[in-house]
Amino acid sequence: MNQHLSAAADAVPIGTSNVPDDVVRLVELKRRFGQTAALDGVSLTVRKGEILGIIGRSGAGKSTLIRCLNGLERPDSGQVFIEGREISRLGERELQPLRRRIGMIFQHFNLLSAKTVEDNVALPLKIEGRPRAERLAPAAELLKLVGLSEKAKAYPASLSGGQKQRVGIARALAARPALLLSDEATSALDPETTRSILALLKDINRQLGLTILLITHEMEVIRSIADRVAIIDAGRIVEEGPVWSVFADPKSAITRSLLGGIRPQLPAEISSRLTRTEGGEAILRIDVAGEAARGPLLSDLAEAVPGLFRLVHGGIDHVQQQPVGTLFLAVPGSDANHLARVIAFLKAREARVEVLGHVANSV
Repeated sequence: MNQHLSAAADAVPIGTSNVPDDVVRLVELKRRFGQTAALDGVSLTVRKGEILGIIGRSGAGKSTLIRCLNGLERPDSGQVFIEGREISRLGERELQPLRRRIGMIFQHFNLLSAKTVEDNVALPLKIEGRPRAERLAPAAELLKLVGLSEKAKAYPASLSGGQKQRVGIARALAARPALLLSDEATSALDPETTRSILALLKDINRQLGLTILLITHEMEVIRSIADRVAIIDAGRIVEEGPVWSVFADPKSAITRSLLGGIRPQLPAEISSRLTRTEGGEAILRIDVAGEAARGPLLSDLAEAVPGLFRLVHGGIDHVQQQPVGTLFLAVPGSDANHLARVIAFLKAREARVEVLGHVANSV
Protein backbone atom coordinates (compact mmCIF):
# COMPACT_ATOMS: atom_id res chain seq x y z
CA MET A 1 0.00 0.00 0.00
CA ASN A 2 1.44 3.39 -0.98
CA GLN A 3 2.15 6.18 1.46
CA HIS A 4 -0.81 8.38 0.54
CA LEU A 5 -3.43 5.64 0.78
CA SER A 6 -2.04 4.08 3.97
CA ALA A 7 -2.31 7.48 5.62
CA ALA A 8 -6.09 7.17 5.38
CA ALA A 9 -5.93 4.28 7.80
CA ASP A 10 -3.14 5.52 10.05
CA ALA A 11 -3.69 9.26 10.50
CA VAL A 12 -4.30 10.36 14.10
CA PRO A 13 -7.44 12.45 14.66
CA ILE A 14 -7.15 16.14 15.39
CA GLY A 15 -7.06 17.00 19.05
CA THR A 16 -6.57 13.45 20.36
CA SER A 17 -3.56 11.35 21.24
CA ASN A 18 -5.05 7.93 20.56
CA VAL A 19 -7.47 6.66 17.96
CA PRO A 20 -10.59 5.39 19.79
CA ASP A 21 -12.25 2.12 18.85
CA ASP A 22 -15.47 4.00 18.04
CA VAL A 23 -15.00 6.39 15.13
CA VAL A 24 -18.56 7.63 15.65
CA ARG A 25 -20.56 7.67 18.87
CA LEU A 26 -24.01 9.22 19.07
CA VAL A 27 -25.61 9.71 22.48
CA GLU A 28 -29.37 10.39 22.79
CA LEU A 29 -29.44 12.60 19.70
CA LYS A 30 -32.63 14.65 19.28
CA ARG A 31 -33.65 17.07 16.54
CA ARG A 32 -37.08 18.52 15.89
CA PHE A 33 -38.47 20.55 13.01
CA GLY A 34 -41.62 22.18 14.35
CA GLN A 35 -43.81 19.41 15.69
CA THR A 36 -41.88 16.69 13.83
CA ALA A 37 -39.20 14.70 15.64
CA ALA A 38 -36.64 13.95 12.93
CA LEU A 39 -34.36 12.33 15.52
CA ASP A 40 -35.83 11.11 18.77
CA GLY A 41 -33.08 9.86 21.08
CA VAL A 42 -30.69 8.14 18.66
CA SER A 43 -27.72 6.38 20.29
CA LEU A 44 -25.33 4.55 18.00
CA THR A 45 -21.67 3.65 17.52
CA VAL A 46 -19.61 2.99 14.41
CA ARG A 47 -16.48 1.03 15.19
CA LYS A 48 -13.14 1.57 13.54
CA GLY A 49 -12.79 -0.43 10.33
CA GLU A 50 -16.41 -1.63 10.10
CA ILE A 51 -19.14 -1.00 7.58
CA LEU A 52 -22.36 0.00 9.29
CA GLY A 53 -25.54 0.30 7.28
CA ILE A 54 -28.38 2.58 8.43
CA ILE A 55 -31.61 1.79 6.66
CA GLY A 56 -35.08 3.26 6.82
CA ARG A 57 -37.92 4.52 4.70
CA SER A 58 -38.18 8.08 3.40
CA GLY A 59 -38.76 10.45 6.30
CA ALA A 60 -37.33 8.06 8.88
CA GLY A 61 -34.56 10.49 9.90
CA LYS A 62 -31.62 9.30 7.77
CA SER A 63 -30.86 12.67 6.17
CA THR A 64 -31.00 14.55 9.47
CA LEU A 65 -28.72 11.97 11.05
CA ILE A 66 -26.07 12.30 8.37
CA ARG A 67 -26.21 16.11 8.55
CA CYS A 68 -25.62 15.95 12.30
CA LEU A 69 -22.64 13.67 11.69
CA ASN A 70 -20.88 16.09 9.34
CA GLY A 71 -21.78 19.18 11.34
CA LEU A 72 -24.24 20.67 8.84
CA GLU A 73 -27.07 20.26 11.32
CA ARG A 74 -26.93 20.88 15.07
CA PRO A 75 -28.96 18.58 17.31
CA ASP A 76 -31.35 20.08 19.84
CA SER A 77 -29.83 17.80 22.47
CA GLY A 78 -27.50 14.85 22.73
CA GLN A 79 -23.89 14.42 21.67
CA VAL A 80 -21.99 13.60 18.47
CA PHE A 81 -18.48 12.21 18.95
CA ILE A 82 -16.15 11.84 15.96
CA GLU A 83 -12.94 10.01 16.87
CA GLY A 84 -13.57 10.82 20.51
CA ARG A 85 -14.23 14.54 20.03
CA GLU A 86 -17.67 16.01 20.67
CA ILE A 87 -18.56 18.18 17.65
CA SER A 88 -22.17 19.25 18.05
CA ARG A 89 -21.33 22.58 19.73
CA LEU A 90 -18.18 23.47 17.78
CA GLY A 91 -18.01 26.69 15.79
CA GLU A 92 -17.59 26.71 12.02
CA ARG A 93 -13.85 27.37 12.21
CA GLU A 94 -13.31 24.43 14.55
CA LEU A 95 -15.47 22.18 12.39
CA GLN A 96 -13.50 22.74 9.19
CA PRO A 97 -10.48 20.52 10.01
CA LEU A 98 -12.79 17.94 11.54
CA ARG A 99 -14.91 17.76 8.39
CA ARG A 100 -11.79 16.78 6.46
CA ARG A 101 -11.80 13.60 8.57
CA ILE A 102 -15.18 12.74 7.00
CA GLY A 103 -15.47 11.85 3.32
CA MET A 104 -18.87 12.05 1.59
CA ILE A 105 -20.23 10.28 -1.48
CA PHE A 106 -23.62 11.29 -2.82
CA GLN A 107 -26.50 9.89 -4.82
CA HIS A 108 -26.07 12.40 -7.65
CA PHE A 109 -22.25 12.50 -7.63
CA ASN A 110 -21.90 16.33 -7.18
CA LEU A 111 -18.95 16.58 -9.58
CA LEU A 112 -17.85 19.95 -11.01
CA SER A 113 -18.63 19.77 -14.74
CA ALA A 114 -16.01 22.38 -15.73
CA LYS A 115 -13.14 20.49 -14.08
CA THR A 116 -11.39 17.35 -15.28
CA VAL A 117 -11.68 14.08 -13.42
CA GLU A 118 -8.27 14.50 -11.79
CA ASP A 119 -9.11 18.06 -10.71
CA ASN A 120 -12.40 16.88 -9.21
CA VAL A 121 -10.55 14.24 -7.22
CA ALA A 122 -7.90 16.74 -6.12
CA LEU A 123 -10.43 19.38 -5.04
CA PRO A 124 -10.25 18.61 -1.28
CA LEU A 125 -6.47 18.98 -1.46
CA LYS A 126 -6.84 22.31 -3.25
CA ILE A 127 -9.13 23.47 -0.45
CA GLU A 128 -6.38 22.46 1.99
CA GLY A 129 -4.07 24.86 0.12
CA ARG A 130 -1.71 22.33 -1.44
CA PRO A 131 0.12 23.33 -4.63
CA ARG A 132 -0.99 21.65 -7.85
CA ALA A 133 1.93 19.22 -8.04
CA GLU A 134 1.12 17.92 -4.55
CA ARG A 135 -2.52 17.50 -5.52
CA LEU A 136 -2.17 15.58 -8.75
CA ALA A 137 0.07 12.77 -7.46
CA PRO A 138 -2.43 11.63 -4.79
CA ALA A 139 -5.27 12.10 -7.29
CA ALA A 140 -3.51 9.75 -9.71
CA GLU A 141 -3.12 7.13 -6.97
CA LEU A 142 -6.79 7.37 -6.05
CA LEU A 143 -7.92 7.13 -9.68
CA LYS A 144 -5.85 3.96 -9.95
CA LEU A 145 -7.53 2.64 -6.80
CA VAL A 146 -11.01 3.12 -8.30
CA GLY A 147 -9.99 1.86 -11.74
CA LEU A 148 -10.17 5.14 -13.67
CA SER A 149 -6.56 6.08 -14.38
CA GLU A 150 -7.30 6.45 -18.10
CA LYS A 151 -10.03 9.03 -17.39
CA ALA A 152 -7.84 11.54 -15.54
CA LYS A 153 -8.06 14.20 -18.30
CA ALA A 154 -11.72 13.53 -19.15
CA TYR A 155 -14.64 15.69 -18.05
CA PRO A 156 -17.65 14.38 -16.07
CA ALA A 157 -20.04 14.75 -19.03
CA SER A 158 -18.20 11.96 -20.86
CA LEU A 159 -18.52 9.47 -17.99
CA SER A 160 -21.16 6.88 -17.23
CA GLY A 161 -23.05 6.98 -13.95
CA GLY A 162 -20.86 4.29 -12.45
CA GLN A 163 -17.69 6.09 -13.51
CA LYS A 164 -18.96 9.35 -12.01
CA GLN A 165 -19.58 7.60 -8.72
CA ARG A 166 -16.08 6.12 -8.79
CA VAL A 167 -14.73 9.66 -9.21
CA GLY A 168 -16.89 10.72 -6.27
CA ILE A 169 -15.42 7.94 -4.15
CA ALA A 170 -11.87 8.88 -5.12
CA ARG A 171 -12.57 12.54 -4.25
CA ALA A 172 -14.03 11.50 -0.88
CA LEU A 173 -10.78 9.67 -0.08
CA ALA A 174 -8.47 12.51 -1.12
CA ALA A 175 -8.25 14.15 2.31
CA ARG A 176 -7.45 10.78 3.98
CA PRO A 177 -10.69 10.61 6.01
CA ALA A 178 -11.24 8.44 9.04
CA LEU A 179 -14.90 7.99 8.10
CA LEU A 180 -16.62 7.63 4.74
CA LEU A 181 -20.31 8.55 4.62
CA SER A 182 -22.29 7.07 1.74
CA ASP A 183 -25.62 8.85 1.32
CA GLU A 184 -27.80 6.70 -1.00
CA ALA A 185 -24.72 6.45 -3.23
CA THR A 186 -26.05 3.65 -5.43
CA SER A 187 -29.76 4.44 -5.64
CA ALA A 188 -29.39 6.26 -8.99
CA LEU A 189 -27.45 3.39 -10.58
CA ASP A 190 -28.57 0.26 -12.41
CA PRO A 191 -28.21 -3.09 -10.60
CA GLU A 192 -25.01 -4.19 -12.32
CA THR A 193 -23.28 -0.86 -11.71
CA THR A 194 -24.54 -0.89 -8.12
CA ARG A 195 -22.88 -4.27 -7.55
CA SER A 196 -19.57 -2.98 -8.92
CA ILE A 197 -19.66 0.16 -6.74
CA LEU A 198 -20.49 -1.86 -3.61
CA ALA A 199 -17.65 -4.28 -4.41
CA LEU A 200 -15.32 -1.28 -4.74
CA LEU A 201 -16.40 0.10 -1.36
CA LYS A 202 -15.86 -3.29 0.27
CA ASP A 203 -12.41 -3.51 -1.32
CA ILE A 204 -11.50 -0.03 -0.07
CA ASN A 205 -12.70 -1.00 3.39
CA ARG A 206 -10.40 -4.06 3.33
CA GLN A 207 -7.37 -2.31 1.84
CA LEU A 208 -7.44 0.83 3.95
CA GLY A 209 -9.29 -0.34 7.04
CA LEU A 210 -11.58 2.60 6.36
CA THR A 211 -14.73 2.97 8.45
CA ILE A 212 -17.83 3.31 6.26
CA LEU A 213 -21.34 4.38 7.22
CA LEU A 214 -23.96 3.61 4.58
CA ILE A 215 -27.27 5.48 4.53
CA THR A 216 -29.76 3.63 2.33
CA HIS A 217 -33.36 2.52 1.86
CA GLU A 218 -32.28 -0.65 0.02
CA MET A 219 -31.84 -3.80 2.09
CA GLU A 220 -29.89 -5.43 -0.75
CA VAL A 221 -27.15 -2.80 -0.28
CA ILE A 222 -26.95 -3.69 3.42
CA ARG A 223 -26.83 -7.38 2.63
CA SER A 224 -24.04 -6.96 0.08
CA ILE A 225 -21.35 -5.26 2.15
CA ALA A 226 -22.39 -4.16 5.65
CA ASP A 227 -21.05 -5.78 8.82
CA ARG A 228 -23.82 -4.40 11.03
CA VAL A 229 -27.18 -2.81 10.34
CA ALA A 230 -29.28 -0.29 12.26
CA ILE A 231 -32.92 0.23 11.29
CA ILE A 232 -34.26 3.75 11.84
CA ASP A 233 -37.96 4.51 11.95
CA ALA A 234 -39.67 7.76 13.00
CA GLY A 235 -36.35 9.12 14.28
CA ARG A 236 -35.50 6.11 16.46
CA ILE A 237 -33.20 3.13 16.08
CA VAL A 238 -35.68 0.27 16.38
CA GLU A 239 -33.26 -2.61 15.77
CA GLU A 240 -29.56 -3.20 15.22
CA GLY A 241 -27.09 -6.06 15.07
CA PRO A 242 -24.91 -8.15 12.76
CA VAL A 243 -26.48 -8.25 9.31
CA TRP A 244 -26.88 -12.03 9.21
CA SER A 245 -28.53 -12.07 12.64
CA VAL A 246 -31.05 -9.35 11.77
CA PHE A 247 -31.83 -11.08 8.47
CA ALA A 248 -32.34 -14.40 10.26
CA ASP A 249 -34.57 -13.10 13.04
CA PRO A 250 -35.95 -9.59 12.46
CA LYS A 251 -37.56 -8.29 15.63
CA SER A 252 -39.48 -5.22 14.43
CA ALA A 253 -42.32 -4.92 11.93
CA ILE A 254 -40.42 -2.29 9.91
CA THR A 255 -37.42 -4.63 9.58
CA ARG A 256 -39.63 -7.48 8.40
CA SER A 257 -41.21 -5.12 5.89
CA LEU A 258 -37.85 -3.92 4.56
CA LEU A 259 -36.70 -7.53 4.23
CA GLY A 260 -39.85 -8.50 2.36
CA GLY A 261 -38.33 -7.95 -1.06
CA ILE A 262 -35.31 -10.19 -0.58
CA ARG A 263 -36.47 -12.95 1.77
CA PRO A 264 -38.76 -15.77 0.61
CA GLN A 265 -42.44 -14.95 1.02
CA LEU A 266 -45.40 -17.28 0.92
CA PRO A 267 -46.70 -17.33 -2.67
CA ALA A 268 -49.83 -15.26 -3.18
CA GLU A 269 -51.75 -18.29 -4.48
CA ILE A 270 -51.35 -19.88 -1.04
CA SER A 271 -51.54 -16.80 1.18
CA SER A 272 -54.83 -15.73 -0.45
CA ARG A 273 -56.40 -18.99 0.75
CA LEU A 274 -55.23 -18.84 4.36
CA THR A 275 -57.88 -18.87 7.06
CA ARG A 276 -57.85 -19.13 10.85
CA THR A 277 -60.20 -22.10 10.65
CA GLU A 278 -58.34 -25.23 11.70
CA GLY A 279 -58.32 -28.28 9.45
CA GLY A 280 -57.02 -29.03 6.00
CA GLU A 281 -53.32 -28.15 6.12
CA ALA A 282 -51.54 -25.83 8.53
CA ILE A 283 -48.98 -23.56 6.85
CA LEU A 284 -45.84 -23.03 8.91
CA ARG A 285 -43.17 -20.41 8.36
CA ILE A 286 -39.79 -21.59 9.65
CA ASP A 287 -36.81 -19.23 9.96
CA VAL A 288 -33.41 -20.81 10.62
CA ALA A 289 -29.83 -19.59 10.74
CA GLY A 290 -26.36 -20.80 11.63
CA GLU A 291 -26.09 -24.44 12.68
CA ALA A 292 -29.83 -24.97 12.41
CA ALA A 293 -29.65 -24.04 8.72
CA ARG A 294 -26.54 -26.13 8.01
CA GLY A 295 -27.95 -29.47 9.11
CA PRO A 296 -30.46 -31.81 7.40
CA LEU A 297 -33.37 -30.21 9.22
CA LEU A 298 -36.23 -31.67 7.19
CA SER A 299 -34.87 -35.21 6.95
CA ASP A 300 -34.25 -35.14 10.72
CA LEU A 301 -37.83 -33.93 11.20
CA ALA A 302 -39.18 -36.77 9.07
CA GLU A 303 -37.24 -39.31 11.12
CA ALA A 304 -38.07 -37.85 14.54
CA VAL A 305 -41.75 -37.07 13.91
CA PRO A 306 -43.27 -39.71 11.62
CA GLY A 307 -46.17 -38.37 9.64
CA LEU A 308 -46.93 -36.13 6.71
CA PHE A 309 -45.49 -32.69 5.97
CA ARG A 310 -44.54 -31.00 2.73
CA LEU A 311 -42.15 -28.24 1.74
CA VAL A 312 -44.20 -25.78 -0.32
CA HIS A 313 -41.76 -22.89 -0.69
CA GLY A 314 -38.51 -21.34 0.58
CA GLY A 315 -34.80 -22.02 0.66
CA ILE A 316 -31.41 -21.33 2.23
CA ASP A 317 -29.34 -18.24 1.44
CA HIS A 318 -25.99 -17.03 2.80
CA VAL A 319 -25.45 -13.65 4.48
CA GLN A 320 -21.98 -12.78 5.82
CA GLN A 321 -20.97 -16.43 5.20
CA GLN A 322 -23.78 -17.56 7.50
CA PRO A 323 -26.64 -19.74 6.20
CA VAL A 324 -30.01 -18.05 6.66
CA GLY A 325 -33.16 -19.83 5.60
CA THR A 326 -36.91 -19.41 5.37
CA LEU A 327 -39.05 -22.50 4.72
CA PHE A 328 -42.79 -22.91 4.37
CA LEU A 329 -44.22 -26.29 5.34
CA ALA A 330 -47.70 -27.68 4.92
CA VAL A 331 -48.63 -30.02 7.80
CA PRO A 332 -51.96 -31.83 8.14
CA GLY A 333 -54.00 -29.66 10.47
CA SER A 334 -56.52 -32.31 11.47
CA ASP A 335 -54.06 -33.97 13.86
CA ALA A 336 -53.31 -31.34 16.52
CA ASN A 337 -50.88 -33.65 18.32
CA HIS A 338 -48.81 -34.26 15.19
CA LEU A 339 -48.72 -30.51 14.42
CA ALA A 340 -47.60 -29.75 17.99
CA ARG A 341 -44.81 -32.33 17.77
CA VAL A 342 -43.58 -30.87 14.47
CA ILE A 343 -43.47 -27.38 15.97
CA ALA A 344 -41.77 -28.60 19.16
CA PHE A 345 -39.07 -30.43 17.17
CA LEU A 346 -38.34 -27.37 15.02
CA LYS A 347 -38.14 -25.05 18.02
CA ALA A 348 -35.77 -27.50 19.74
CA ARG A 349 -33.51 -27.03 16.70
CA GLU A 350 -33.51 -23.25 17.37
CA ALA A 351 -35.86 -22.50 14.49
CA ARG A 352 -38.41 -19.69 14.75
CA VAL A 353 -41.81 -21.14 13.87
CA GLU A 354 -45.03 -19.31 13.04
CA VAL A 355 -48.37 -20.85 12.10
CA LEU A 356 -49.54 -18.57 9.33
CA GLY A 357 -52.97 -20.17 9.04
CA HIS A 358 -54.75 -23.08 7.42
CA VAL A 359 -55.88 -23.94 3.92
CA ALA A 360 -58.86 -26.14 3.27
CA ASN A 361 -57.33 -28.13 0.42
CA SER A 362 -53.83 -29.27 -0.53
CA VAL A 363 -51.55 -26.53 -1.81
